[in-house]
Amino acid sequence: MKFRRNMAAISLDPRLNLQATKNPNQHGVILQEIEGLIRVHKDGYVERPLMIPSVPSTLALPPGVTAKDVVIDKFTNLWARIYVPSHPGNLPVIVYFHGGGFCVGSAAWSCYHDFLAKLASQASCVIISVNYRLAPESRLPAAYDDGFKTLMWVKQHALSESTEQKWWLSKCNLSSLFIGGDSAGANIAYNVTTQVGSCDPSILRPLSLKGTVLIQPFFGGEGRTWSEKCATQPPYSALSLSSSDTYWRLSLPLGASRDHPWCNPLVNAGVAKLRDLRLPSMMVSVSELDILKDRNFELCSALSSIGTRVETVLYKGVGHAFQVLHNSQLSYSRTQELISHIKAFMIKQ
Repeated sequence: MKFRRNMAAISLDPRLNLQATKNPNQHGVILQEIEGLIRVHKDGYVERPLMIPSVPSTLALPPGVTAKDVVIDKFTNLWARIYVPSHPGNLPVIVYFHGGGFCVGSAAWSCYHDFLAKLASQASCVIISVNYRLAPESRLPAAYDDGFKTLMWVKQHALSESTEQKWWLSKCNLSSLFIGGDSAGANIAYNVTTQVGSCDPSILRPLSLKGTVLIQPFFGGEGRTWSEKCATQPPYSALSLSSSDTYWRLSLPLGASRDHPWCNPLVNAGVAKLRDLRLPSMMVSVSELDILKDRNFELCSALSSIGTRVETVLYKGVGHAFQVLHNSQLSYSRTQELISHIKAFMIKQ
């Protein structure tokens, strides 16, 4: 099953998601910019300054954790970094999507490498961290397509009992699959989950989707919420209202408003449309100082109203992406709480 795509992808470096910048001045006027992260020029050229380093899969892993990069689709540069702890028994699997407003970020970014290696070790799970295509070169639904394709890739190797992928497959409990992500990655996780929920239940077999973990899911809308307008932001906040708007302009289909259902799933009877889907239990992580707080709570209420089991956890005193950017004094302890909550959520399903 495919989402319709409006723009063809261009080839990016599959490891860094970074285009070489020899002389950016030759590309003329900058149309859109989020300082330090992305610049989009009038001629379509995109720069992504290397603010956060990309690191190899073998760097600084917790004891007993193995990590390797695997190619999922060489034609679209789709790849993933897989983390496998040495814990005994068959372990649950999380297919995870990184944040970055759909426009920046990588499964190789040091902050995600550190967080997901720690999550695999402490929550006793195998993690498949997906390096999906980025906007604006590949606008939505490219990232959703990549997410669904990754699930089908896991299914294919599980059915074929692939020897090439045995190093991680042999550790997996395929009947305990979870989809997760943070920020834009949580938006991807949500949309891939709803796509699976609209399909025949056999679509994933022998995999069985048990739950979805949404960490500060990135949604929006034309109308502003109280937290978007008034929330007190921690120093060095990872998401402001202006950067949020820029991400949506760059990632939604051309001409779409922020009330497009990929941005605002609750608009235009969006909740009613969810009633026909088979949705798993969901855990939603909300940050007290995040501009997305109100939208996160609205999503939880809407899902609960249609009978979806939703576990909502509020992390006090921290802002957006605290678990990867550590942008407050509380972030380390809150990150440990988050990992514990994810582990407990998986055990209960």
